[in-house]
Parts: sequence; structure tokens; C-alpha cells
Amino acid sequence: MIRIYLCDDEEAVLHQLKIALEWKILVENYDMVVAHAASAAQALLDAVGDSRRNIYFLDVDLRDGDWDGFKLGRELRRRDPHGTLVYITSYGDLAWKTFQYHLEAFDYIVKEGEQTGSAAARCLEAVHARLLDERHDPAEVFSLRTGDETRHVPLADILFFETAPKAHHVFLHTASSRLDFVGSLNELEQELAGRFVRVHRAYLAAWDKIESVDCRENRVRVGGRECLLSRAGKAELKKKLGGGP
Repeated sequence: MIRIYLCDDEEAVLHQLKIALEWKILVENYDMVVAHAASAAQALLDAVGDSRRNIYFLDVDLRDGDWDGFKLGRELRRRDPHGTLVYITSYGDLAWKTFQYHLEAFDYIVKEGEQTGSAAARCLEAVHARLLDERHDPAEVFSLRTGDETRHVPLADILFFETAPKAHHVFLHTASSRLDFVGSLNELEQELAGRFVRVHRAYLAAWDKIESVDCRENRVRVGGRECLLSRAGKAELKKKLGGGP
């Protein structure tokens, strides 16, 4: 689930953003949540902690001691290099400053009274569309549709894919969850080539998560879980390890 963080020293604006974004998430059934809304930079940083790949809506004109929106954005970019920054400002001519600070902001929203929340919701829709496009980049996230919900799972969190009992369905396993979606291991094997290895006709395992291989029992341990290992899977692992075909 993608976390959204808000920071604005105007409580009315902060409330408007929170309500508009939460409504957009609810209506569109996005795999997102407004995790924290803060009026001070340090409070936001404390809430973010070590989390990554978040979305941040930041007030450019933040008046918080030494902090302003650009300084806060720079700190967030240092902690979360692949996060999405969206700036909210009372002035439309401050966008150039983000280039000066090397912040790579996704968008700029000019505060326009009651329209500010609507603009933020439209921006979130654009961010969501970009995240869907990123499923084609193996360095980013894997996006899937489960029921009426779209989920975005960092590839680094995935242990393995497993053929589900239901026809044309696949289980995605992470350390803490199992997601069921429509797909096939053959297609996934082609899409994720290089990062995942087919250890069995029913299992596609993350190469960097394999902990041990038991050729006698035909088992592979992946992130604390066990997957079956076939003869073809042994050959594939041997090839990956540089042992030839």
C-alpha cells in the first residue's frame, strides 16, 4: 500500500487536502492511504521514518522556523529518492526553484480556495496512472488487479509467485501477505526475466531471495518459505549459477 503524507501550516488547507484525497482513494479504490497530515516539518519527518516510495504533498510557503517547503522536500528526497513530491503554493511562479534544489517535483498546485482539494485529487489520479506504467520497469513495482482493487507491490518485497488452484490465477507471496490475481507464470517469467527464476512449473522464485536448495528433497527455501524444485528447475538454477546448461 502506498502512503501519502501532507504538510501545510494552514490547518484549513491541510484539512481540505486530506478530505479530498481520502475521498478520491475511496471512490477509485486506490491501494493508497493518507498516512499522516502535519503542520510542521519535523512532525512529518518523524511520521515518515524509514518508509520509501511515498507520495508527499508539501506547502512551498511553509513557515516553520528554518524549514520551508523546498528544504523539507530536499530532506525527503534524500531519505526517499524514488518518492513523489507534489508542491502546493500560493504563487504560480515558484516552480523553477525546484530545479534549483534538484527536487524533480511531479506537479505544482496553486492554492485556489475550495478548488485546491479538487486539484490535488486530479494530481493523485495522474500519479496513480504513472505507477501503473511503472509495472513495465523491473526496477520499480509490480502492479496487479485483485477484485476491484489495484495493488502496487515493490518487486523487492516479492518472494515468489505460485500457480493457484483456480484456473488462470496466480498467488503472489511476500513475507507478510498472499495476493490472488489473474495471470500465468509463463507470462510472468518473461516479464520478470533476470530477477525471478522458474524452479518448478508451479513456482517462480525471486533469485535474490533463495536461501537454500535441497536437491535430495526437491525443495527450495525462499525468504523462509518452501517451494517445490523440479528437474528443469535444478537445471535453471545451475545455469544461473554459471554451471552451464
